[in-house]
Amino acid sequence: MFSRIASQTARRSVKQFSMQTRLASTKPTVASHSKQITGVTAGIIGATALTYMYVDASANLADEGLHPPTHPWPHSGPLDTFDHASIRRGYQVYREVCSACHSLDRIAWRNLIDVSHTEDEVKAMAEEHEYEDGPDDNGEMFMRPGKPADYMPTAYANEEAARAANAGALPPDLSLITKARHGGEDYVFALLTGYVDAPGGVEVREGLNYNPYFPGGAIAMARTLFDGVVEYEDGTPATTSQMAKDVSTFLAWAAEPEHDDRKKMGLKATIILTSLTVLSIYLKRFKWAPIKTRKIVYSPPK
Repeated sequence: MFSRIASQTARRSVKQFSMQTRLASTKPTVASHSKQITGVTAGIIGATALTYMYVDASANLADEGLHPPTHPWPHSGPLDTFDHASIRRGYQVYREVCSACHSLDRIAWRNLIDVSHTEDEVKAMAEEHEYEDGPDDNGEMFMRPGKPADYMPTAYANEEAARAANAGALPPDLSLITKARHGGEDYVFALLTGYVDAPGGVEVREGLNYNPYFPGGAIAMARTLFDGVVEYEDGTPATTSQMAKDVSTFLAWAAEPEHDDRKKMGLKATIILTSLTVLSIYLKRFKWAPIKTRKIVYSPPK
């Protein structure tokens, strides 16, 4: 009887040992296979992503336009402010050239005060335009000279009139153009100075102009800046690049009139917060130094 129980126990032990051995021998194989599968999958996904990025970039290069070069703008630094003389010249370029088609819906005359013009100059410029107002005592609308609180006038009465005057193309509003275009003022400068003849193999439809910085390469706006087209009040030579630089600075200011005040406020906030941080560290050390360095000695009773 004892011999039968012993033999059964021995057989059971042998079976369990063989099963454990079999499982142990298969675990490394499964683990190695999973690592291989993971590696192959990651390689396929990576190669597909790189191929997609390359093909997409190549296919959309003409659609997106050339990336404009970066220029060292005087206001691009963390503590730099706008060149206000350049803003004044840029407004002159906008008024004499760009305003024939484009508008500045978000800029009022008063925004120019103490930025590029004096209050008297702004009042005089606003009075050159007439605005519809009313109704009067008879319930009728009337025209009046402009005031500093009025917004700058538009070139066309409505969108349909703008398209009709520009062969179906709608001149965009320039209030936020440097925020709405990738590259900001770099894009505006590159676009204004980037008109060239179309390269071989590139066809440009009649009525369009080739500019590699414009998405698609064909733009309805013709080149508008030529040397001497504007005579600056301060005597600055009105070269094409100078006018493009000035109007780009003006449009960058128009998109962010609070730029200078924001940087001044940021500098003040940095100084205040730094001072408070140093004071807090000093008070913390002053209060906790005696507590952390004190020594507590226990003298047991004798």
